[in-house]
Amino acid sequence: MSKTMKTVAIVGAVAAAVTAHSATSAEAASKEKCFGISLAGENDCAAGPGTTCAGTSTVDYQGNAWTLVDAGTCTEIELPDLADGTPREGSLTELERDLPA
Repeated sequence: MSKTMKTVAIVGAVAAAVTAHSATSAEAASKEKCFGISLAGENDCAAGPGTTCAGTSTVDYQGNAWTLVDAGTCTEIELPDLADGTPREGSLTELERDLPA
């Protein structure tokens, strides 16, 4: 393989890596953490003290567990009402509701 071909191959590999990283960054930028919307064991991360990360929530709609959602949709996600009839909504910050006993 000639030096020119090696250079072209390396430049192509670098360009592909940069493109893949940019797409991942753009996708991540269009997402946000939404607390209190995931079902037990289906959170993306953060589920309070003593947990590790993804899939560690133990209560449906656990207030200190989050899931990534499309930016701007967190508070619009339809969830069942709380036991007392109060509407349950997702939040961009950790919630004190629906925590494990």
